[in-house]
Amino acid sequence: MEIKSKFFGTTKDGQEVTQYTLINKHGHYMSVLNYGGIITEIMVPDHKGTLENVVLGFNNIADYEEKSPYFGCITGRIAGRISNSKFEIDGENYILAANNNSNNLHGGVKGFDKVIWSVTELVESDYVGLSLNYLSIDGEEGFPGNLDVHVTYKLTNDNELEIFYSATTDKKTIVNLTNHSYFNLSGNTKRDVLDQTLQFDASRFGCVDEQIIPAGISDVEGTPFDFRTAKTVGQDIKADNIQIKNAGGYDHPFLLDGQKEVAAILEDPESGRYMEVRTDQKAIVFYAGNMLEEGMSLSCGATSRQHLALCLETQYYPDAINQDCFETELLNPGETYKAYTKYSFKIR
Repeated sequence: MEIKSKFFGTTKDGQEVTQYTLINKHGHYMSVLNYGGIITEIMVPDHKGTLENVVLGFNNIADYEEKSPYFGCITGRIAGRISNSKFEIDGENYILAANNNSNNLHGGVKGFDKVIWSVTELVESDYVGLSLNYLSIDGEEGFPGNLDVHVTYKLTNDNELEIFYSATTDKKTIVNLTNHSYFNLSGNTKRDVLDQTLQFDASRFGCVDEQIIPAGISDVEGTPFDFRTAKTVGQDIKADNIQIKNAGGYDHPFLLDGQKEVAAILEDPESGRYMEVRTDQKAIVFYAGNMLEEGMSLSCGATSRQHLALCLETQYYPDAINQDCFETELLNPGETYKAYTKYSFKIR
């Protein structure tokens, strides 16, 4: 059990970036940057014991700053979109940057994915980890309150990645954090994700409009969004369905029923790898990489393309502050925001 660190590069504004590699007792490992809390690689074995990377990433800081579609990062203060880049709390209006059409996406121009986090290394008998901390000052990116954020990554000896989120504020505010890793269980992106199977403990999903803004709730029954029984990602991704058309594929919140311990399972039959997702959150936003830019050079040697990987973003309901179909959840002074997710990597 050990943690190794090395210089990864220097940001455009002159800040040094460090990459931390967490190694469990089996020699399986993952790497994380203090820039954005970005998970750059997760190395787990296939059924033959071959250790390969199962997330997308870059090999230099410049690409993360200039090109990244939020690869592996902590997203916040609010994951996803805030419609019309504004919201109201107790009669006070807050105006945010419109960095995605007319909407605010993943915290704005300089969200949590683009800041340097302070890091504390954790080495215990059953896990290695990193505790990351960032203080987002009152008014940063338009959000109210000094928000003190802590995110802890733990890699266990059972090849589980646990993520613990917490935050406190001195002014009533909104917060909704997630990790934005792009998963591909084939290993080193040998294949895209369309033939990998996915299953959700979700009988309802959130509809979206053409700007991926929530537009109500619908049952999955009889739709391309029924993943209650495992099916391939690509089976219905081109279905003649208005919701598929609006998002160009899947980019929707699946509202978890909470009936099963495991909220989602992703599997690559050829490699034998599968990943179980457990969370205490209300939803998982499933993004199938519909808009992944073509031709970006990735750290595994591949180049990016549509559907090369997918995201399973555990979080509270998106844009809840502005949507009547979702209950608004506010963080008050004296309270602590908490969220938890575990990704378990296994082999059949």
